[in-house]
This record gives sequence, C-alpha cells and structure tokens, in this order.
Amino acid sequence: MHADEKRQNRMTAFSLRRLLRSFVFAFQGAKALLRTQPNAWIHAGATGAVIIGGAICRVSKHEWAMLVFAIALVWMAEALNTAIEFLADEVSEERRERIGKAKDVGAFGVLVSAIAAAVIGVVVFLPHILEAK
Repeated sequence: MHADEKRQNRMTAFSLRRLLRSFVFAFQGAKALLRTQPNAWIHAGATGAVIIGGAICRVSKHEWAMLVFAIALVWMAEALNTAIEFLADEVSEERRERIGKAKDVGAFGVLVSAIAAAVIGVVVFLPHILEAK
C-alpha cells in the first residue's frame, strides 16, 4: 500500500476523536456567533420565546417539527451569513463592490429565513391563540 493510500484510509476511516473535535469546533463557532453578532441575541430571544410559547400552547408533534425547522433555518442562515462576513473581512477590510454584494446576499438569506420562520410561527400559534379566546 502506498503512502497516499494509507493517508486516504486514515482520512476516511471513522474516528470518534475526529468526530468529537468537529463538535468542539462547531460549538466554538456558536460562541463566536453569539459574541460578535447582535442579531444572534435577537434569534436567541425568539428561539426561547417560541419554545416557551410551544410549551404553553401544548403544540402537537407536527407543529413542534415545523417550529424546530423554522428555528434551525434562521440559525443556519445567520451562521452562514456570519461566516461570509468573517471571510470577506479577512480578504479585505476596504470597501469592495463584490464583497459588499456577497454580504448583502448573505443578509438577504437571513431575512428570507426570518420571514419564513415568522410565517410558520403564525401558522402554528394563531389557531391556538384564537382557540383560547
């Protein structure tokens, strides 16, 4: 077996240590997101409110699935947008048109996900609110 084949086998073989390290890196990313992005705190507050509202309204399993999807969608969009911003700022801190467009497109992704999450929230919670009246 050649050195390249051995290295490839090591890279593709399952490694619990490598898996755990990837979780550590992911949580470091979450920490960076929360420390550097004020909007992440808004998302955290909304996440908490949705979870509390879901518990109070005793939403169904299907409704929980929709809410979890909406929460994940917004967090994913915010994380990817932040990654784009970090990379763009690493490339150049001076104003550059294409970097600005990339950041704008990333921000639009967050906006779309937040609007979709709000619509899902209305679809899930409105019937419970109307039923309680």
